[in-house]
Amino acid sequence: MRVFNFSAGPAVLPEAVLQRAAEEMLDWRGSGMSVMEMSHRGKEFMSIAHSAEANFRQLLSIPSHYKVLFLQGGAMAMNALIPMNLLGRHRSADYVNTGIWSSKSISEAKKYCQVNVAASSEDKDFTYVPAQSTWKLDPQAAYLHICSNETIGGVEYHWLPDAGNVPLVADMSSNILSTVINVSDYAVIYGGAQKNIGPAGLTFVIVRDDLLERALDITPTVFHWKEQAEHESMVNTPPTYGIYMAGLVFEWLQQQGGLAAIEKMNAEKASRLYNYLDSTDFYSSPVSINDRSRMNIPFHLHDTRLNDSFLDGAQERGLLQLKGHRSVGGMRASLYNAMPIDGVIALVNYLRDFEKHHA
Repeated sequence: MRVFNFSAGPAVLPEAVLQRAAEEMLDWRGSGMSVMEMSHRGKEFMSIAHSAEANFRQLLSIPSHYKVLFLQGGAMAMNALIPMNLLGRHRSADYVNTGIWSSKSISEAKKYCQVNVAASSEDKDFTYVPAQSTWKLDPQAAYLHICSNETIGGVEYHWLPDAGNVPLVADMSSNILSTVINVSDYAVIYGGAQKNIGPAGLTFVIVRDDLLERALDITPTVFHWKEQAEHESMVNTPPTYGIYMAGLVFEWLQQQGGLAAIEKMNAEKASRLYNYLDSTDFYSSPVSINDRSRMNIPFHLHDTRLNDSFLDGAQERGLLQLKGHRSVGGMRASLYNAMPIDGVIALVNYLRDFEKHHA
């Protein structure tokens, strides 16, 4: 029986994508091979990789002067690879700290450069995005880094930061492809795939051409963006099955009507859940209303002694992975693109029923 999986990642995938992958598992389009068995340089897989990139570009309207890389290591590896690839002759970089993932990025970057924390919301337990008027930016910084959506804290940017002439870098691991964006507003967009794109193991990087000359000499060849761009992300063997699955998800997104349609669906799903949470004192949402994430929605029960009963009851109804991250506690519902509206309706009905029996 299929359940409603609210995991923050690895996360729910479209059922149609899983069915197609199952159908093609043993024999991809008459090749007699599974995608898992293919040479990454063979014509079969090359066609898969080229199609995946083309559809990714189309969905996001990625300009031709941006390179798309499909790598490995996840966003955690990119925390080190961002400064390695972007510092050039600069000594420092600006970071905005809006939560645990921003903090991890800052901690890693400090190994390679001076980090200027331009703004932070730590004073209120990372429950908001600091207003740009409070940011203390360095016009000589190599880049300005933000995490556009904090998966753990449920804080999301709903506005575009002004970085001036400094390249704007965004970790979009958990909200990529969930809304329409203008890629040209960013110098680099990167993230792990296991939220809105596909299975864990694939990392995407969208990088503007003019930044490919900035890598430090210590940058490993396999993580050197210019080297990977020149070799179509194949300096080493890429995560072939992850790229294949991502390609299927990209096709599925196009079939749904593209990002404008997906954004509308995501807004409706998030509104249904937030509206109920705001309608009662039994539950509470800790995040500032203007900065609430559409993808990751943390919430708390007024009586924390009921947490275990809540989770047990949810599991009985096929509502899984609702336990909040250990660092913040409470509950968390992740409503990625592949979460159907029926899942949100089922969750809201359960919230109402649980409250009725325990209030």
